[in-house]
Amino acid sequence: MSNPVYGKQAKTSTRDDKRPAMFWVLIVGMILFLAWSPFQAALFNGQMLDFEKPLYWAVIFASILLILAIVSYYKKFKLEEQRDWLAVLVLLLPLTYVLSLTSAASHYLAMNMVVVQCIYAALFIISIYLLQDRLGNKIIHNLIMTVAYIIVGFGFINWFGQWVLAGKMVGWFTQYVYQYRYINAVMTDTNGLRLTSVFQYANTYAAFLMAFLFAAVFCLMKSKSWYGKATHGFMLVPILVSLFLTLSRGGLVMLPVVFVLLLLFLKPARQIIWILHCAIAGIASISILAPITNMGLQLNKTYNGGEAAKAWGILIGISLAVAVVLWLVERYLAPKLENALKGWTSRKLSNLWLPVGSVVVIGLLAFLFIGTGLRSVLPENVQVRFENINFRQHSVLERLVFYQDAVKSIKDHPIIGSGGGGWATLYEKYQDYPYTSRQAHNFFMQYLVEVGILGFVIFMSFILYIFYKYIRSYIRQDDEERDSHFLYLILALSILLHSLLDFNLSYVFMGILIFTSLGGMAAAMDSKPLKRLSVGASGFRIMYSAVLGILSIVVLFAGLRFVQSANAAVYAKQVMSVSTSFEEIQSAINKDLELRPTHPDSVIRLAALYKNVYDQTKKEEFYNAAIEVLNTGLKAEPYNKIMLNSKVNLLKAKGENEQAFSILENNISNFNWDNDWYNMLITQAYTIGNKAREQKDTAKEQKYFQAGLAAYQKVLDGVAHIKTVPPEIELTRTFEVTPGIALSTSKIEFMSGKPAEAASILKSGLKDDLSDATNREVARYYIVALQQQGQDDKALYDKLIKADPKEKEQIAQLKSEK
Repeated sequence: MSNPVYGKQAKTSTRDDKRPAMFWVLIVGMILFLAWSPFQAALFNGQMLDFEKPLYWAVIFASILLILAIVSYYKKFKLEEQRDWLAVLVLLLPLTYVLSLTSAASHYLAMNMVVVQCIYAALFIISIYLLQDRLGNKIIHNLIMTVAYIIVGFGFINWFGQWVLAGKMVGWFTQYVYQYRYINAVMTDTNGLRLTSVFQYANTYAAFLMAFLFAAVFCLMKSKSWYGKATHGFMLVPILVSLFLTLSRGGLVMLPVVFVLLLLFLKPARQIIWILHCAIAGIASISILAPITNMGLQLNKTYNGGEAAKAWGILIGISLAVAVVLWLVERYLAPKLENALKGWTSRKLSNLWLPVGSVVVIGLLAFLFIGTGLRSVLPENVQVRFENINFRQHSVLERLVFYQDAVKSIKDHPIIGSGGGGWATLYEKYQDYPYTSRQAHNFFMQYLVEVGILGFVIFMSFILYIFYKYIRSYIRQDDEERDSHFLYLILALSILLHSLLDFNLSYVFMGILIFTSLGGMAAAMDSKPLKRLSVGASGFRIMYSAVLGILSIVVLFAGLRFVQSANAAVYAKQVMSVSTSFEEIQSAINKDLELRPTHPDSVIRLAALYKNVYDQTKKEEFYNAAIEVLNTGLKAEPYNKIMLNSKVNLLKAKGENEQAFSILENNISNFNWDNDWYNMLITQAYTIGNKAREQKDTAKEQKYFQAGLAAYQKVLDGVAHIKTVPPEIELTRTFEVTPGIALSTSKIEFMSGKPAEAASILKSGLKDDLSDATNREVARYYIVALQQQGQDDKALYDKLIKADPKEKEQIAQLKSEK
């Protein structure tokens, strides 16, 4: 390929042999950060206290690294090329999340996303300068691959039952080891055991493995040393076997898509070698998949050292054999193909032929593994996953519903979104049927929900511009220049594409890989010079360094404050579980609230503490203190169901039933599919309405009785709607006319002089288990309602009296009251 004849060619390396000491400090910092972060559950933004502290430590480390980068690359901060603008524009990404704070559904979760975006911006700025340096690029390139291979090895240590060893290896620097076991490195769900390694979630591990499978193939082809080729060739089988062990359908679906897209970037000779490497590694992996799977399943039940050694022997032996074969392919076949296909390479669109052919071959293989008996060569659990790959499969249909529900949220918050964590906070408001998913299972849809159209356009413009400029530059570069940064395209493209199907970027480590890769792509892109600006290079350098330095320090201290808060919240939780001292518990919780006054965990705990004391003493000061704490929390977390429930229960304890009902009624649209919420609302409507009836306040009685009946109708409408949900979708939450709902609604009808309507409702709430007090009360009211109509259910009556002889008196009393 010829060099560009216009614009400014990308300078992706420095030739200075001497580098300042700060460069090496920065490199050591990057090594430590990238080695530490994956073992913190891959820095999962889990939207709860257990996952907070590693995120805050990560933003502290990222801020320190950025300060080191400012010192190291101060002289390179110029506004002379297009690339330089990217280091400025990346700051818009956290700023859009800061802007969305003004409409955030949850201030707490929104602040956590601002923290995450600051990490990404810092890593991008560092990478865009560090990866222009040839040595810096080489070190980071090798570091990323080394960390990936360690993660793969760590997964197998756990898969082969040696979780004590794995826990001891990393337990000294991570909080996710419990009783010498890294939590959920092998997870269990309805599909059985699934390998997750550091991620605790199989689908994201599959996305990671897919990206590094192709990265390893590329590094194998790029490496000039025999040991480099052998290392990368050796790792292909462990990566592929791990991918199968995740049992991720999304990984299996996206794998061929990314495979074909990446082929488009290679010349025909390299395409053939790429395909050959993948085919050899794939065949070898499938040949040992059954024994590796079965041994792992058994070893996770009962560990046996000899069996584990045998499993390792099979994996390592086949991996070594494949490494030798692939090295021979690279040593002897690849050069001959390069020479033989020079003529083909020069033809127009020559690099399209093999990708198009690959689509056909992949389609055929998919048919064979999904539609024929060929899948019998696979382990049973993998066979099941292949059989379930179709568009009527429940996870596909569920995701489509998530996306439709996300669109509803976007319509209500179109411009700046509902803030970080907007989906997790609001999904119950928009869900089409009762499910539990605090993740939208699509990074792009979730991003759009959180920052709205404005933030999404900025983000997409940012990444698409980098991809466009990198690809344009790639076309014009020679092979050596292309190879220098192609790894970053592989990682960014693979992870982003898989994120169309899952929440991979909720794992901040995956986001770090993407933004480091985007920085690497920007470092290699064709960067044209800009027209002279009014701000000179020196002026911009001073201004940009100062702004970046100040922001880094602000974020650093915010991170330190958040770490203190998280520590205080965890300590308060521990104290509350063991102490009976009001003063000790209150002091522990207040340490957190002094740092973050609306930290949800501590708000809820302090309110619960005050309520308990109020229940015991009936002193107004504790009631008022609890109300004040909850009101403060709800200003920042207006959709927090636990806080709302706490306030409702507190008001009811004080006898403020109408205020409690107002909260329940005003928030019913936010929890459309919550049986408990409807039960509380209808029960409260009956309580207030019946009291008004006793006081002869007909208007008030009708107001609350009608509100209760309207809520009951919503339950009936919801039950009817659920029947329209495709049968392939597995309902993880029930929504029905519960005995409690039936009882309270029937009481309203009963007290309104409508025994027939009451009996009809009660009949739907009857349960066989009459040892339960609520079920007995339902049966009691049902019998009385029937008797008032001149009817009876003798069998139920006898069964009820047998369950509790006192029911006979209560039935008689109820009849006399009415």
